[in-house]
Amino acid sequence: MAETDLEQVLEIENEAFGSPWRREHFSFEIRENRWAVTTAVRHRGQVVAYASTWRIHGELKVNNIAVRWDWRRRGLGRWLLRRLLRDAAAAGCTVARLEVRPSNAAALALYRAHGFVETGRRPGYYRPEGEDALLMETVLPPQP
Repeated sequence: MAETDLEQVLEIENEAFGSPWRREHFSFEIRENRWAVTTAVRHRGQVVAYASTWRIHGELKVNNIAVRWDWRRRGLGRWLLRRLLRDAAAAGCTVARLEVRPSNAAALALYRAHGFVETGRRPGYYRPEGEDALLMETVLPPQP
């Protein structure tokens, strides 16, 4: 992901999330956060999906994964998550963690299909609604 992708990333972010990140969040991840790995998936020059993750001390922290509305239900989110997990394992990460809304059935199904299990809950995590966050994680297999 590059700064030039941010207009399209923000469009996807705003349609996908009730509490979307702002431009400065993504800019910080791209320019300043040494742990950040930001990924944009393009089709014919257009951003159709993206992810924001951190690789920090052997852990992959998944912050955001989103697919543009007209590209959903084609397996792109599944492909992107598999790639993120594989690349993190190859970089030495042994576990992946994330937060997800209990009401986000599609995301829960995606994460569970990739071995994530619920490990806890953060009450009132998502603002302004005050919805809880489910904490999920999966062990990453060592890569050859």
